[in-house]
Amino acid sequence: MFNVTVIDAKKSCIRITIFIVIIITIFLITKIVNKFETNEILQINISEQIIKCLNSEIPGIENTYYLANNMIKEDEEEAEETFADKILKIELARIEGEKDFTNVNIEETAEAENDQKEAIINEETSSNVQTEIVTKNLITESYNVEIDGVKIKNETSFEINNSILDISQDINKENVLIFHTHTCESYTPSEQYPYEQTGNFRTTDLNYSVARVGDELTKYLTTYGFNVTHDKTYHDYPAYSGSYTRSLATVENILKTNNSDIIIDLHRDAIGSKSNYDPSVKIGEDVAAQLMFVIGTNGGGLYHPNWQSNLKFAIELQRKANELYPGLFKPMIVRDSRYNQHLGEAACIIEVGATGNTLEQCLTSMKYLAKVLDEFKK
Repeated sequence: MFNVTVIDAKKSCIRITIFIVIIITIFLITKIVNKFETNEILQINISEQIIKCLNSEIPGIENTYYLANNMIKEDEEEAEETFADKILKIELARIEGEKDFTNVNIEETAEAENDQKEAIINEETSSNVQTEIVTKNLITESYNVEIDGVKIKNETSFEINNSILDISQDINKENVLIFHTHTCESYTPSEQYPYEQTGNFRTTDLNYSVARVGDELTKYLTTYGFNVTHDKTYHDYPAYSGSYTRSLATVENILKTNNSDIIIDLHRDAIGSKSNYDPSVKIGEDVAAQLMFVIGTNGGGLYHPNWQSNLKFAIELQRKANELYPGLFKPMIVRDSRYNQHLGEAACIIEVGATGNTLEQCLTSMKYLAKVLDEFKK
């Protein structure tokens, strides 16, 4: 008897063919992999792809990622700088035979640089210059009181006369607090300072709003030796209504740790009847935006024991400005509203230019305002 095995040739051929295809496929894949370096195929920065995805879905991620990266970079730069400083100190000590190279030389150098800066500013802001009102789009200004050459538009029922200067006052002239109730107020865009408006002559970009003007004033005042606190908190964004309530809370909080009598709420004139109104004064070769004090009272019924002291401060400062740079200030306005000025004995609103002015003109104004405050301090 014989054992007979029946082979299905068709199925066997199919299996052999599949096996051969698999072998060939594996061979080709191996060749491709060997052709490229592993890092060229597999090195994919997954984190960057995730960050890009998150950026599109969560608005705050991109800024947070940017800040984190820059914090690392700043730490590295600080470490490098610190190491370099140590090398420099050792080398200087070796050359000069000094055993103890302290920070005295650094402080003396910084002081010399500040003196040099102040000398340059003093030269630039010399009072021996011609001044001229050069406003192109004038709006008629009126006043009904004049004290020592300072013109005042009194919009209250209070009588204002020279007796205001007899008020006893002892203010600290070294410390200055600058803030902005309307932080987003901005100016006419220019070639040097273009920006996208987020409202009618308004922007949330602090590099182009009145907050940038505050930075400029801070820079100059610091050079003159003032102790300056500049707060750039948004008080009019996202809501304009309630701005003064919010800025009140901000200033009250700052005053808990930074005692200041001179409190400046820096604004841009919000006059709306003429958008190209550009109150300007030419001082020497500089064209600067004109300034204007707005002083509040308790005429609206709110507690405000300091309004007369504030008014005296404004009159005396504007009188000094009139001596140095006639035309830098427009007639000041006295109103019934309090404007949070009850918080200090030398609190005020200073409006820098109007919607028709450029940021350049307003920055220029701060150079001269700082000089006036420095002369007032002496």
